[in-house]
Amino acid sequence: MLINCHSYFSLRYGTLSTEDLTNMLAQNEYDVAVLTDINNSSGVFPFVQSCRDKGITPIVGMEYRTGDRLLYIGIAKNEAGFGELNQLVSTANLSKAPLPDFPPSFNNAFVVYPYGSRPINRLRENEYIGVKPSDLPQIVMEPRSNYDRYVILWPVTVKGPKDFVLHQQLRAVDHNTIFSKLTTEMYAKLDDVMPSRAKLINTYQMYPEIIQGTEKLLAQCSFNFDFEIVRNKKFFTGNGHDDRILLERYTMTGLERRYGKKNKEALGRVQKELRIIDDLNFSSYFLITHDIVRYAASRDFQYVGRGSGANSIVAYCLGITDVCPIELDLYFERFLNPKRKTPPDFDVDFSWRDRDEIFEYIFNRYQTKHTALMGAMSTFKDRSVIRELGKVYGLPKEDIDLLIKNPGMAQNYPDVVEKIIEAYEQLADYPNQRTIHACGVLISEDPITNYTALDLPPKGFPTAHIDMHVAEQIHFEKFDILSQRGLGHIKDCIQIIKDNRGEAVDISNPKKLFFDPKIQKELREANTLGCFYIESPAMRQLLTKLRCDTYLVLVAASSVIRPGVASSGMMKAYIERHRDPAITEYLHPIMEQQLKETYGVMVYQEDVIKIGHYFGGLDLADADVLRRMMSGKTRSAKHMAEIRDKYFNHCQQVGHPEDVAKEVWRQMESFAGYSFSKAHSASFAVESFQSLYLKAYYPIEFMVSVVNNYGGFYDRRTYLHEATKAGAIVHVPCVNKSFMQTTLEGIDIYLGFDYMKDLESHTVETLLSVRETQGKFISLEDFVLRTGISIQQVKILIRAGAFSFTGKVKTNLMWEAHWVCPSVERSTPPQLFGTQVTFPKLPVFEYSLVEHLYDEIEILSVPVSGTYFDFLKTDFRGDVMAADLGKYVGKVVRMVGEYVNYKPVKTKQGQIMMFFTFLDVNKNFFDTVHFPDSLANWKFQGAGVYLVEGTVTEEFECYSLTVKRFAKIPIKQNPKNITTNEKELLNLRPRATQQIANDSK
Repeated sequence: MLINCHSYFSLRYGTLSTEDLTNMLAQNEYDVAVLTDINNSSGVFPFVQSCRDKGITPIVGMEYRTGDRLLYIGIAKNEAGFGELNQLVSTANLSKAPLPDFPPSFNNAFVVYPYGSRPINRLRENEYIGVKPSDLPQIVMEPRSNYDRYVILWPVTVKGPKDFVLHQQLRAVDHNTIFSKLTTEMYAKLDDVMPSRAKLINTYQMYPEIIQGTEKLLAQCSFNFDFEIVRNKKFFTGNGHDDRILLERYTMTGLERRYGKKNKEALGRVQKELRIIDDLNFSSYFLITHDIVRYAASRDFQYVGRGSGANSIVAYCLGITDVCPIELDLYFERFLNPKRKTPPDFDVDFSWRDRDEIFEYIFNRYQTKHTALMGAMSTFKDRSVIRELGKVYGLPKEDIDLLIKNPGMAQNYPDVVEKIIEAYEQLADYPNQRTIHACGVLISEDPITNYTALDLPPKGFPTAHIDMHVAEQIHFEKFDILSQRGLGHIKDCIQIIKDNRGEAVDISNPKKLFFDPKIQKELREANTLGCFYIESPAMRQLLTKLRCDTYLVLVAASSVIRPGVASSGMMKAYIERHRDPAITEYLHPIMEQQLKETYGVMVYQEDVIKIGHYFGGLDLADADVLRRMMSGKTRSAKHMAEIRDKYFNHCQQVGHPEDVAKEVWRQMESFAGYSFSKAHSASFAVESFQSLYLKAYYPIEFMVSVVNNYGGFYDRRTYLHEATKAGAIVHVPCVNKSFMQTTLEGIDIYLGFDYMKDLESHTVETLLSVRETQGKFISLEDFVLRTGISIQQVKILIRAGAFSFTGKVKTNLMWEAHWVCPSVERSTPPQLFGTQVTFPKLPVFEYSLVEHLYDEIEILSVPVSGTYFDFLKTDFRGDVMAADLGKYVGKVVRMVGEYVNYKPVKTKQGQIMMFFTFLDVNKNFFDTVHFPDSLANWKFQGAGVYLVEGTVTEEFECYSLTVKRFAKIPIKQNPKNITTNEKELLNLRPRATQQIANDSK
């Protein structure tokens, strides 16, 4: 009888989760109800499932509003009606148009208008008027015949008075207004609380026609959604038979290319996989993915197929992945098994520059009506909640900041603070706004609006209201189309090599790279800066500890680095056993049989499958279910308990020692949710080798490509350091040489105009256009006369050094600019090309290195003419260089390093310790460890050069400094007026650095 229920998916309006809502329906003895969230279908399937679990008949609908104005309520008669309701709001969202005041004519849905908004004589056959309890006094004098078109309208929005305050707070957040300025039109009524069924009937007992009309409407509605049917596009060709034939043809062609004509093992595995794929009707999923990557290849886009899909030899033969599952002994069941009823994800990475074109291809190829980006839901979390609520109560920003840092200290508004903290606790993880999943794409057999309404966010592609969890619930699997900068590095580097050296580089066959001595040397020495996934300080340390120089060891390292393996204590065990296999001890002979490659350590998610199967007696499908559950991808506690019982019962039956069985289970449990699949690690390792090949043979070109893709793990300054180590000469932007992005001529790197703060895009466009059509500039005067660029923009270019080709000092150039620019600006139009300007005779001014460096940091954010070391007041560069740390293990040393980055880590006691990375004056990295007691007295002070004192430690030939003290070194003052940014640089601790220096003498 309730046809207007809101969940908290009525964003910033409702306060009830779908579970809360169905619990209340059951408690109040309702056997049927309609979910009508406001302009939103996100909660439909969780609501339906929850209702069925409780024996309630779910009906679905939607409430349509423009701002705070209720237009009408739609109630689906059936699944087709749900599609009609979704289509209405989707059409408005996709066209950026308001909802119509009156809906179109629905074939499978009812419409209910609020009382007084639509004359009865204008109603269509499927339209009604909703009468709230507050409307009853107004209908008493109407003819009883009107009642036939009336239905009960008792909105449900909140649990009770406490929740009503929360509802008002949400409305204030939504309106971006303070609580006291809310008007009654902005929020629901205080009595929008679920009544008992008896109370509802009693309220309308004088109007039996209305009760009967409501019951009649609901009796015509049902939502018999089948949660077991796969929603993805069924066929690629139009029918299953042709899909099977086409997939087999493509696969066999790829089999010959990958393995030759006589590889019986590969053929056998291909035939097995094709049989399973066909039995589970997944041929179209493989064909669609193949179609996407084939398009990418036709456009010469770099891509990487990764994730569990790399377990499939069919995917390898199709070119979706570059990982051989036979070579790596990968389990197809990790990707697909007969107990899996929905397609698994194919994860395919593209360059961040290319991904939008891939999206365009998918939407055009598979029709917009059947395609959408996966939605997601951002929730109210942590500081953002307090900040939003603080604004609702009109708190000043500084008090909100104080409240966030320490709620106990904000005593100026005790009553308000209490309300904020109470709401904060209630709002934890409430849906806040619809957003986009990072990479998921849905391609459906039927129109996508049969299952979800759509938005059109700034990304520009229709986006579903459902998230990945709901999609999986209704058997609707996504295609993961990801982006990463690493592929941009590779693609751009190949083009830069071609432009700079005239060489064509082919890395399409990564296997030939695995045995390249030069690459192996770079890998062994952890010279991996800029290379995908293997450049972070932690990864470089791991490579050093493992003495890694082969593909298989790198595959292992890609998973060992994950937190699950480390937290289980098995990372250290793996390193020790890899360095000295003789010390390996296996928990059980089966562990030796199955995990010999990794010295008895479960490194990959596949290891859970292998051990669950061979040690725990689970079949491969159940073992994969176990792996998924441990990874948090399935939340059935009952199913987990069943598999756990199977495991331990088998261990007992075959006589495995109880303590061994428990330890094996612990190891599986401890890291399964964090480790990679082996196939995923292998895919990453392939791309790492491709990056490393380019870095080893074309280091300067590679670093330019990294810079132009806006870095990787580090900022662009660090990669320019690396380029200079390889022999490059880095130049500031030049009006005659530079383009928007950084360019390379031989070994000369010219920074792009994109480095320059406050340089307008119009300035760059004009500069480049004039230079291309009329030739290079011969002087500042020539530049100004030909471009007409304003003096403000010219001054930025001068300070950046863009006119250094003139040989004139910046101060002289500034005088010239002030002389010539006003003349150009006064001319209408400013076309003075060819005009001679007479300058007064100027002295030659001086401009020091420090002045240049300050200019460069302010405008380019990076020193180019020198380094941060050139700022220092002292000539001291440390007692020890990074390259020599191995000679000082156990000794206290002083080092001087330019800050690169840091990583905070919380200790078991809840304190913070930090891991820093610095560059010494020779541009070599050294790492430092700062324990809480050190950090308490010697705090990090931002970018700059630091004097660091600590004890040299060594672990597996990897050296670092355990810091006792460190402080920023004082720098030279800017000879010119000091800017705000420069004052930041001068935020120093000279006494602290002097103390370290004096104490060390």
